[in-house]
Parts: sequence; C-alpha cells; structure tokens
Amino acid sequence: MESGLKHFLLTNKNDNVSILEVGFGTGLNFLLSADYCTAENIQLDYTGIEAYPLTTEMIGQTGYNEYVTPALWDTFIHNYPEVLQKQVNLNTTSQLQIAHCKLLDFQSDKQYDVIYFDAFAVVYQPEMWDEAAIAHTLKFLKPGGVFVTYAITGNLKRTIKSLGLRVEKAPGAPGKREMLRASRTWI
Repeated sequence: MESGLKHFLLTNKNDNVSILEVGFGTGLNFLLSADYCTAENIQLDYTGIEAYPLTTEMIGQTGYNEYVTPALWDTFIHNYPEVLQKQVNLNTTSQLQIAHCKLLDFQSDKQYDVIYFDAFAVVYQPEMWDEAAIAHTLKFLKPGGVFVTYAITGNLKRTIKSLGLRVEKAPGAPGKREMLRASRTWI
C-alpha cells in the first residue's frame, strides 16, 4: 500500500482514488486500502478481478479482521457474495466490485489511478505475465497512474518500459524486500 496507494495520493493530492486489483484473492489489499481511505476520508472506488473467487467461509478464516476496523470487516464479509455480482457501497467512502472473470476477459470503460498486479508467480501462472496480459492490464491505467507488483523480473521491467511506462524499484511490504512500481506519465 505504501508504494502504490499512498505513493499515488502523496504525488497527486487527491481526495478520491480508483484502484484495480488483478488477483483479488483473499481481499487483503482491498481491506487495507479501504481501512486507510476510510480513516483519511478518501473516496475509494475499488475493482478486483478474480477468476476463481474464494468462498465467504474461506475469507472469514484469514484472520484479517485483526488488521482493519470491525465495522469494515463486518460489512465486507456480509456483502462479499453481493460484490461478486455488482458494485456495492460498503461504507460512506468505499465501493467494491469483484469481476468474476479471467484477466483477458475483463472489460471496463473505467481507467484507474492505481493497479495492484497481485497474480501468482510466473512459474504458476505464466499466462498472467506475458506481454498481452500486461498490455491489457495497463490499458486501464490513467495518465499519472501507478502500477505496482511484487514481481521484479528483468523481462517484466522490459515489457512495461516497452509499453511506455517509467519503471522503478520501490520498498516492499513486510516480508518483501522490494517491488516494482511503474508510472504512466501525464500526456
């Protein structure tokens, strides 16, 4: 979140932000982002892409309720089945929708300020890391937007640079030394 959401907000001084997450998984990135945005009174429009959504029961077993406010956790868990179908306002600042599809099938007229690319490693999901998948993802990034991922391979850096973004290493989250951050400069 530091190298993606907070970096974007610090750089752009916005009171609203839109985030696209590729690989919604257990929802941790959403929960941390929504908790921060709620505390800072920042409007959050969050879309996750998840081809294989977990059950509410599985997400309930993550223990993430320890990391966010009880109100956010309860609202998230209660509304999780509904966000797989449509966009839902979870509180006065946070909207969530999970697109239940594969990445290359995702379509939207929206462009996003921040993209969290949280796919499994290339050895497990090589199709998520090829140029077509990265180019498809980056077409949803606004000018001035930020793309972040924990993968920091030479091939990924070259691909992103070839698509016109500026690439840099950024500090990683706890347990991760560094991550890749790419920015789309203003046109």
